[in-house]
Amino acid sequence: MGRVAVLLRLVGRKPEGTSLAGLVRESGLTRPTVHRLLTSLAAEGLLEHDSASGKWVLGPEIFLLGSVAAARFPMEDIARPSLRRLAAETGESAFFSIRRGNETVCVLREEGSFPVRSFVLHEGVRFPLGVASAGTAIMAFLPADEQESLLADWVGHAGAFADGHPAEVVRANLEQTKLTGYSVNPGLILEGSWGMGAAVFDPQGRPVWALSLTGIEPRFRPDRQEFLGKLLLEEAHRMTARLQGTS
Repeated sequence: MGRVAVLLRLVGRKPEGTSLAGLVRESGLTRPTVHRLLTSLAAEGLLEHDSASGKWVLGPEIFLLGSVAAARFPMEDIARPSLRRLAAETGESAFFSIRRGNETVCVLREEGSFPVRSFVLHEGVRFPLGVASAGTAIMAFLPADEQESLLADWVGHAGAFADGHPAEVVRANLEQTKLTGYSVNPGLILEGSWGMGAAVFDPQGRPVWALSLTGIEPRFRPDRQEFLGKLLLEEAHRMTARLQGTS
């Protein structure tokens, strides 16, 4: 089942789908094994093979399962108003991400009015904690021992993102995030594509969600960061208060 879960996650990272060769490379499994598992998942409607592109994409059964699960996790009802306000007030694309283990997963998006956008982040994208603005916002407020555990094997944790996110840069970003309350990702994933994020806390005070904004570098210069950070923190605090039953 672990191999099946890995393949489903890998396919789900990209709306346009992933090739067989890409899944073999990213999963570390043999080509015959990947092909056999993909065929089995397709037979159950969990995946589909796009004959035009040759890529594997999520199937209709995933949509049905997600619809049922959504009723148990009504975070969209709580997060969507904040995303709409952020997108309307800033013109940037606004996102809501959740923590899953040592990763963040983008689950909701609201497009802003500004015509030029960054396409680094979209629903289903996963990043290691400490990578991208949402993961930095969450990791900054984890207990020190959890942070150090991730930083101790940073290359292993960050994987392909380690080159663009050296451990010393990540440490500095975490410290700055704790000081300001919001994170800034200065184009570390893709040059010219910036992001900012703020953590949302559960009733036990743990940072398990994050709101973020992404866009092009000129829209995130220092003179505007304070304005964007203030809006992010206001919405993050509003969501946290609602989740903790204090609003």
